[in-house]
Amino acid sequence: MSSGRFTLDPGTRALLHDIGISVGGVLRRAQLPAGLFTHGPATLTAEEYYRFWDAIGAEADDPGLVVRMGRAISVEAFNPPLFAALCSANLRTAAERIAAFKPLIGPVVMAVDAGPRGLTLAYHWPPGLEPSPLLVEAELAFWIAIGRIGTRRELHATRVTMRVVPAHAESATTTSYFGTPIRPGDVDAITFTAEDAARPFLTEDESMWNFFAPELRRRLAELEASATTADRVRAALHVNLPAGDSSINAVAGQLIVSPRTLQRQLQAEGTSYQEVLTGTRETLARRYLTDRSLTVAQIAYLLAYDDTNSFYRAFRSWTGVTPEAVRA
Repeated sequence: MSSGRFTLDPGTRALLHDIGISVGGVLRRAQLPAGLFTHGPATLTAEEYYRFWDAIGAEADDPGLVVRMGRAISVEAFNPPLFAALCSANLRTAAERIAAFKPLIGPVVMAVDAGPRGLTLAYHWPPGLEPSPLLVEAELAFWIAIGRIGTRRELHATRVTMRVVPAHAESATTTSYFGTPIRPGDVDAITFTAEDAARPFLTEDESMWNFFAPELRRRLAELEASATTADRVRAALHVNLPAGDSSINAVAGQLIVSPRTLQRQLQAEGTSYQEVLTGTRETLARRYLTDRSLTVAQIAYLLAYDDTNSFYRAFRSWTGVTPEAVRA
């Protein structure tokens, strides 16, 4: 995950206006410049990005805000990566495209798992900065909106999970919008049936995608060039560890380099794959331990340890104490 800045498109201002939220009030609450949107797309650090979303929730003070946002989303409010997704053939292709370009949009890695059982989109956030439930819920609700805009059908999710479930998760309004209540889970994710994921988008336009894609790839290349190899390895691990794979081969394959080249690049930065892996695991372990809904066994699983005892030994080597001691 890049440690750089993320684009907040001017279309965000239009969306807030459409749902009756004062942009000026949000910017004041977030301690951001009043003229943030004056000169085109604004760029924010991860911390500023989270503050912006926290401020939206505080300014609106409405438990049904995300549903209102989802229903208000229109093509005019999309930034280029999201607008380009509507040019896709279906929801699965749109998800794969947005996942590839997600680093341009916000501080999060999006994993796409598509198969005969359905399409699951899971979000992995950077360690040390916890996103507000509003931001997480809005990210998940977006997929309902884009699926409906693309197919012109009333698509619903089959499963929605959040690590921090909002108080209104089982309200009639939220359940009606998603098609299912938001449940507690180990990861922030939304799942659609394979049939819905493959439904043709009536907005498909491959020529428009070919117009957008080169510019998006150029911007992504610039972003990746500013990130260190260690940054990119950490981003890959955020996806691979919950999937049970901590190997350098898996990470190297995701970064499209050989394991030997990856080790050489990390050595040039004064580190190694094992050091980055260990540091990422420790950071994630400390974050997971703040969530009391997760058992130590579940945390060991999320960090791709073979068993709980292996996690205990590793955690003691990092901290000198047990996971329970840190949690207490």
